[in-house]
Amino acid sequence: MHFDLFHEIAQPPQLARGEARAYADALAEIELGDALGFHTAWLVEHHFTRGYSHCSKPELVLAAAARCTRRIRLGHAVIPLPLHHPLHVAERIATLDILSDGRLEVGIGRGFAPAEYAAFGVAMEQSRARVDEALDIMLASFARQPVTYRGAHFQCDALDLVPHAVQSPHPPLWTAAVSPDTFVWAARRKLGVLAGPFKPWFMIRHDIENFRRAWNDAAPPRIGMTVGVLCLEDGKRARQLAESAFKWFYQELFRATLPVLEKLFPSYEQIHELGRFRQLLKLGITFGLLDTFGMAVVGAPDECVAKLRKYQAAGVTNLLCAVGAGALDTDITRESMRCIARHVMPAFARSAERGVGIEGQA
Repeated sequence: MHFDLFHEIAQPPQLARGEARAYADALAEIELGDALGFHTAWLVEHHFTRGYSHCSKPELVLAAAARCTRRIRLGHAVIPLPLHHPLHVAERIATLDILSDGRLEVGIGRGFAPAEYAAFGVAMEQSRARVDEALDIMLASFARQPVTYRGAHFQCDALDLVPHAVQSPHPPLWTAAVSPDTFVWAARRKLGVLAGPFKPWFMIRHDIENFRRAWNDAAPPRIGMTVGVLCLEDGKRARQLAESAFKWFYQELFRATLPVLEKLFPSYEQIHELGRFRQLLKLGITFGLLDTFGMAVVGAPDECVAKLRKYQAAGVTNLLCAVGAGALDTDITRESMRCIARHVMPAFARSAERGVGIEGQA
């Protein structure tokens, strides 16, 4: 199981840091993750989410990260395809793959924010059809041949898209997966899945089982799980620090998702399987609830290893660690990253394939 990093570039009021500092902290943490042997650094795209996420153009951050790192892979996840023209997406992917020397991972998705759809003039009921068409165009662009496509939403005639991605046949492709049918769709399209962080683990575990049953490809299935993590030598201190930070992060996350849970948006009906949790969420997020539902992993190294075993046993290949949930000072986040690299990652390493030690020392 690979250990990845997950960034929203949040602006929690308790940190009182400016946006420039938040971006600098994120880049420095990715650079440290490269030295420590983390596998991939993922940045997510959100719009109009003051506080929770100020990462509206992750491709620019990833381009900067590509210049200050050497080994860590760089994940753009997720790109909400209905909000973008797929030709622009294909060009951005190829450019990022070049700038990162072939280290790019690409996550796509529908997005879930009604405000984003309204602002960009896209009907939510078109989301699935637009994603399917955009994915077809992206895949065609990787063939290095002029792209011709005729769909309900996108059309193009013999367009010679440049530049071309470095990786062959293309960068690894993933999709955000929340509703059960998305897991099956991902298996059919041979995409990795990125699950979490706002769905209880017992539900995701069932979705993963369905995904693995539906998978029919020679390559092994790729399964990513995003979870808030804080691992420190002193487990009691980790829990004390995480309690308010994680509560803030998940409150902001659920505030963003509740509109979809509250209203039956076309093509998002299956997300209403989460609806039975909305009253519980409205009563308030507690650290105990997050721990019970497998949405946070906090404690000393041995405690974290024990809690993480269930993800590995279920087939998770990439653990996307929101270290400190983006709501703690960067010094604490870095301390936790070092602790994870020193004490937790070795317990899950199948081999020393990367040959990287603590802070890059072989």
